[in-house]
Amino acid sequence: MVGKSPKRLLYVLLSLTLLVSSCQYRPKHRGETTSRRGYRSEETSRSAKLSDSDSESRRERRNRKGATHSGGTTRVPLEKADGVYYVMAKVNDVPMKFVFDTGAGIISMSLTEAQFLYKQGTLTDDDFVDVMQFQDANGDLSESLIVMLREVEIGGVVLHDVEASIVPNQTAPLLLGQTALSQFNKVSIDYKHNQLILE
Repeated sequence: MVGKSPKRLLYVLLSLTLLVSSCQYRPKHRGETTSRRGYRSEETSRSAKLSDSDSESRRERRNRKGATHSGGTTRVPLEKADGVYYVMAKVNDVPMKFVFDTGAGIISMSLTEAQFLYKQGTLTDDDFVDVMQFQDANGDLSESLIVMLREVEIGGVVLHDVEASIVPNQTAPLLLGQTALSQFNKVSIDYKHNQLILE
C-alpha cells in the first residue's frame, strides 16, 4: 500500500465500507438497472470518480482482454455437489473454487473473498473500476463494486483483465460467469466424465 495515492486508497476503503453497510436492498435510482446475474446496459453504471490518467489506464487494460493458450481443447475437472457443478480456477494466482454458472453475466464474488484478495495484495486499489446496481429475479436492487481481475486461470488457460462483481454479502458463492466464459470459442460439459470442455 506504500506509495499508493491517498485518494485511491480512500476510494477503496470507502467502497469496501459501502459494501459492508449495503447488505439490504435499496430503492431504485435513476436509469435502468442490471440483472442480479450480471447483464447490464451502459446507462446503469455510476462510474467511480477517478482521475483522467486512472480512466485511461483502465481503458487500456480492457482493450488487452483475451486468453493466453495455444488453442485446441482444454478439459477441466468438475466437482458435482447438491446438483451444482464446481470448477477450480486461480484469480491472480490464488486458487478458488467457483460455481460453474453459464447464466451469470459476470464473475461474482462475496465481500469475504474480495477482502481476502485485497489483504493478500492480489487485488489492489487500481483494480476497482466501477459501482453498479444489480436487480434480481424478484426486482430487488443491490449495489456491487466492479473490479478488474488481472488474471483468471482455468485449466492452464490464462484470461487477462476479466471483470468481476463484489456482492454485498459475506457468504455469496463464487460464480464463474460470462465475463470469463465468453472469452472461449466454445464451452461445454462432458457429463459422463464430469469435465468442463473449453475450446
